Amino acid sequence: MNTILMERILSTGQTLQIVQGDITTDEVDAIVNAANEHLQHGGGVAWAIVRRGGDIIQEESDAWIQKHGLVSHSRPAWTSGGQLPAKYVIHAVGPVWGDGNEDKKLSDAVYGSLRVADELKLTSISMPAISTGIFGFPKDRAAKIIFKTIRQYFDEQKSGLKIVRILLFDQSTVDVFIKEWKMGNGE
Repeated sequence: MNTILMERILSTGQTLQIVQGDITTDEVDAIVNAANEHLQHGGGVAWAIVRRGGDIIQEESDAWIQKHGLVSHSRPAWTSGGQLPAKYVIHAVGPVWGDGNEDKKLSDAVYGSLRVADELKLTSISMPAISTGIFGFPKDRAAKIIFKTIRQYFDEQKSGLKIVRILLFDQSTVDVFIKEWKMGNGE
């Protein structure tokens, strides 16, 4: 079961939440997958999404790559949610720590995910702590960038999104995101 730990209404009207649980069970319009540019979902959150959502997600990902080519940080791909409760999976390519320009790449991935959600006319989205797992991005730094980028997106774009959930699995990541939230980065 997913548990809302923190919730705030942004000045632009959207509800931002920190939630602990399993993103593959979240009942939102779309979940964000922390993907690689090839959309090969072999580990981490991506593997869990395909395992729970079914092979159709990988099949649709392969078709996306054949049609559009590699996925960039700023232009996430999307597929159906397969057997997940979410209608869509937005595949955001987060940066690998050490590859250079990581802050901008993470910001682009978050901003792009929100843009895709609006293009699909969605009202709710859940995203993980993109790049903080196997890609090695420092969690505190990622939390600041994710919170800042969400605020920036809604300040700059007319959006139909109503709820944005940062859905975190492990306690250590939850602790870092709540600390950053309480320091004012979640406002």
